[in-house]
Amino acid sequence: MMSALLKSGSLKTRIIWAVVLILMCLAPLISTEFRLSLLAKFLALAILAIGLDLIWGYGGVLSLGHGVFFGLGGYAMAMYLKLQASGTSLPDFMGWSGLSGLPWFWEPFRSFPVALILGIALPALLAFVLGWFTFRNRITGVYFTILTQALVLITVTLFIGKQEWTGGTNGITGYNSIFGFTLHSAGTTIVLYYITLAILVLTYLLCRKIVNSRFGQVLEASRDGENRVRFLGYDPAGYKTLTFALSGALAGIAGMLFVLQVGIISPSMMGIVPSIEMVLWVALGGRGTLIGAVIGAVVLNAAKTGISEAYPEGWLFVLGGLFVTVVLFMPNGLVGVYRNVVRLLKRRGEVVHVPVSQEKPKVY
Repeated sequence: MMSALLKSGSLKTRIIWAVVLILMCLAPLISTEFRLSLLAKFLALAILAIGLDLIWGYGGVLSLGHGVFFGLGGYAMAMYLKLQASGTSLPDFMGWSGLSGLPWFWEPFRSFPVALILGIALPALLAFVLGWFTFRNRITGVYFTILTQALVLITVTLFIGKQEWTGGTNGITGYNSIFGFTLHSAGTTIVLYYITLAILVLTYLLCRKIVNSRFGQVLEASRDGENRVRFLGYDPAGYKTLTFALSGALAGIAGMLFVLQVGIISPSMMGIVPSIEMVLWVALGGRGTLIGAVIGAVVLNAAKTGISEAYPEGWLFVLGGLFVTVVLFMPNGLVGVYRNVVRLLKRRGEVVHVPVSQEKPKVY
């Protein structure tokens, strides 16, 4: 996996990748347990950002409903952990809500492999169905974005209203172990960090392979000129539907890892504001670059944690300011700024170099 990453790009790129990977692998040695858990949470969110970048940056489809896919994955893992913590008893919130038996759809989540599969399959299936009906009917642009917002509202309302099944506003809490290991112990935190890092690298490699393949080329062409692609004999709706389903699956994986890191999932984590924040991660990093999505997710969430710790009321103002700044001055995000700086330096180097070589000999 690491060798595949290090074989890509120029020598300078390989060196940068090697340094980043070494630093990431050494993080448990130089970081406190709390900060390591935070970093693992940011890396889990970066997996979601890569999936969102795939459908938005390369497919040209803006989704403001990825909080739902993230939440479905998170709830799948939380249901498994809650059943393990409750043993043969009902989960506590079901008893408080007057239930006398476990709902039938909770039964499959007693098995970890089944919960794992459902945490990926359910968001992927929901995204596939939504994409199938919308893209086939050529519903794109702002109409698709509004539709995904409606999906968020419906899902959050359903999860809050069905308190006896989902824990309502409080969500699913009260579990602190997996396979007999305490979730917040030092050893478990390190293992979960490395698992999250490995999945993030695999996700990046997979998505980069996709965008560099013929599939990715058709997807980008659909973004830039859907009618032309259709005239060439391709089906843009099919490409977008599959990409949207993959993006939903990655969001589900991120949700499951998030629950293991944080130990809670609730409707507030899958609402409209989190869904908009997810888009901002990609926009800040640079959409259509994959690595920009990772950078944006990590940087923005780290800033959110730092600022909200110092100024709990100030984060929303910073979030709004960042949104305006990105839209007005950084349309290609941080990666775009980096590329512009490199391009400018190269031009200056050429400007300085060319006159010297072509300088007329002085006549004394």
